[in-house]
Amino acid sequence: MESIKKITILTGAGISAESGISTFRDQNGLWENHEIEDVATPEGFARNPELVYKFYNQRRFQLTQDNIVPNPAHEALVKLEKEFDGSVLIITQNVDDLHERAGQESLIHMHGELLKMRCVATNKIYKSPSFFDQDTACPCCQEVGNLRPHIVWFGEMPFYMDKIQNALLDSDLFLSIGTSAQVYPASIFYRWAEQGGAKTIELNLESTAASERFNENYQGRASELVPEFVDKLLRGDISPEVS
Repeated sequence: MESIKKITILTGAGISAESGISTFRDQNGLWENHEIEDVATPEGFARNPELVYKFYNQRRFQLTQDNIVPNPAHEALVKLEKEFDGSVLIITQNVDDLHERAGQESLIHMHGELLKMRCVATNKIYKSPSFFDQDTACPCCQEVGNLRPHIVWFGEMPFYMDKIQNALLDSDLFLSIGTSAQVYPASIFYRWAEQGGAKTIELNLESTAASERFNENYQGRASELVPEFVDKLLRGDISPEVS
């Protein structure tokens, strides 16, 4: 490999945490005092839609507060996209819009987007109002109760998996930022990248059970670590060779 030309980056909750975005899940596995099965599964939505609508309306309200803004890690990835002599694709597990607000253009939301809603009858996607629930009429079918958060819940397949796999197989460098990458399918992204001959690097607050899978590891706060790493990449200080 002569040089790095194609970079694919996976981002997770760790890149948004310093912007004030809650990861929702605590050490007991609860999401804001709710069982995951109740607010983040198709079964939970069918069982108690009112609770699920309320949960995501609250998350949407938090995201749109004035104090929630992109941090230097988001901004550094935009700088990389603009200044790198090659292609940069961001795959994010996050459902917030901080990458977009920072100016990122080449971006895949594999778990959906909090600020969008989807019709369960037609699969059409719409920008979400600040509040919607079971009484909100769907823009396409005019039926109430047909709108759901445009979020990938547990038990559902993430979006754009074919595109993601192809990008990883065609990469020279794969970066995993702010995520433990232990849940399928993100847990095998490094393997797809390796199959294509890419170097794999993890940037995280601390080492994880998945850290040993990567060729290199760097630990630190995303707002400090990512800008420093991006500067090294742009200077050509990151070797493309797999050691």
